[in-house]
Amino acid sequence: MPRSSPPAPGRLLSLVLAAAGGGALFLAFPDADVWGLVLVAVALLYVALQRRGTWWNGLVGLVFGLAFFPAHLWWSNVAAGVVAWLALSISEALFMAFLGIAWSLARGLRPGHRGGWWEAIAFPVVYVGVEALRSAWPWGGFPWGRLAFAQVDSPLGRLAPVGGTVLVSFAAAVVGTLLGIVVLRAVRLRVVGVVVGMAVAFVLVVAPLSVGLDVLPQAGQLQVGVVQGNVSKPGASAFDNAGEVLRNHLSGTYDLLDHVKPGDLDMVIWPENGSDYDPQKYVDVGQAIGDAAKAVDAPILVGAQEYPATGGRYNVSLLWDPQQGVIDRYVKQHPVPFGEYIPLRGFVRHFSASVEEVQTDMLPGHEPAIMSLPSERLGRDVPFSTVICFEVAYDSIVEQSVRLGSEVLVVQTNNASFGYTAESTQQLQMTRFRAMETGRAAVQASTVGVSAVVSPSGVVLQRTGLFEPAQLTADLPLRTSITPAVRAGEWPARGVAAFAALLVVGGMIGSLRRARSRRRLPGER
Repeated sequence: MPRSSPPAPGRLLSLVLAAAGGGALFLAFPDADVWGLVLVAVALLYVALQRRGTWWNGLVGLVFGLAFFPAHLWWSNVAAGVVAWLALSISEALFMAFLGIAWSLARGLRPGHRGGWWEAIAFPVVYVGVEALRSAWPWGGFPWGRLAFAQVDSPLGRLAPVGGTVLVSFAAAVVGTLLGIVVLRAVRLRVVGVVVGMAVAFVLVVAPLSVGLDVLPQAGQLQVGVVQGNVSKPGASAFDNAGEVLRNHLSGTYDLLDHVKPGDLDMVIWPENGSDYDPQKYVDVGQAIGDAAKAVDAPILVGAQEYPATGGRYNVSLLWDPQQGVIDRYVKQHPVPFGEYIPLRGFVRHFSASVEEVQTDMLPGHEPAIMSLPSERLGRDVPFSTVICFEVAYDSIVEQSVRLGSEVLVVQTNNASFGYTAESTQQLQMTRFRAMETGRAAVQASTVGVSAVVSPSGVVLQRTGLFEPAQLTADLPLRTSITPAVRAGEWPARGVAAFAALLVVGGMIGSLRRARSRRRLPGER
């Protein structure tokens, strides 16, 4: 072993460290929400991957993923059952196994410098590259559990408007890797290395505090009401009582008049599936929504589903004017695979009969997540983002809407199926991140909670509890400036993925060259 390389942990210790790292990462997210444990998790994973052996490190990565994702995604068991929960958790954990393999290969670039300072950049690049991959593939990816989302209360979170999820995840991974290198040097009593590593890590954590997060209005304020109607039965059967959710949101809209006068609000926001009947198809439903809109004298943003004659269904947001009915419409672009539609249905049904619970596949929309709200008070139309549920996790959907002129973010979500789990608070964490990333105020409107009003700096100004009827009113600052993260779009993710691929390929080439060199006879050199 080269002198510069620290002693690798034993096999059992490697697995224990990986499992501890996955557990630490779970506790970094809601509801425990200890952001500093992200750094600990990365450090533990980095140290656990010190052994040589590509397939062994794949196992170490898998253990890390299995210690994190099943706990982090427990809500999917509540909503869709054990098979769906295990399938989702294991598939995401396999990406962490791929991370272990990829890192082993990339390390072939400098095999004699294991534990060296260069790895404080190389390991985060590979980690974030894999994170970008699983956030985009397969079936559009699944970004849940990105390091960046756990940093909204950390100084590192202030990098969100600069470089979005990629930069924040990368910064967290760099600090975590530095802590891992410090541990390895402490084992060898390298005092100078320990001091330097800790100092650099400290500077990287506190430096983002210098990034300003502007919260002041740039184009006036939007006065909104939010209705959380609630349901009587939490969990998978939440919508069994036909019409209940519609009645609850109608009632909550009238209850807003206990807080405001008719005409005070520019818009009333209902959540995703705030109406369990299509108000465009059922005349009495449309009439009831129109009457409620007239009572508050404001358009209502209604979440509903449409069933076109050609088959399938759409998850839609409808902007319902008191006089004209629907004046704008958005269709969810990214339905959830295995939740709202079933890919490979014929194959998957051999493993679980629960696929038949999704009898009608949801179809994707193809228009940007943006609407235009006529405001007589402001004397203009106000463009706003209309992100539906899990779409808040996807960089491109939110960023595109802001580039197209959105001045405020609205996230409509239905969390009723997830019961009393952390799914809703995890989603709120993402909404907060998007507010910081885009420099926009945000509203999360949920059927059952958590609903919230978020400042452009990511601070929660108001929030509701779970499974309670509630109403919120807020004046939202309208902002028009575009952050560097929004301007950059998907290029940071593509760049880090490409860089990670180059590291892996370069490491493979380096390892092959050394292997060929070792096989040469002395006379052939």
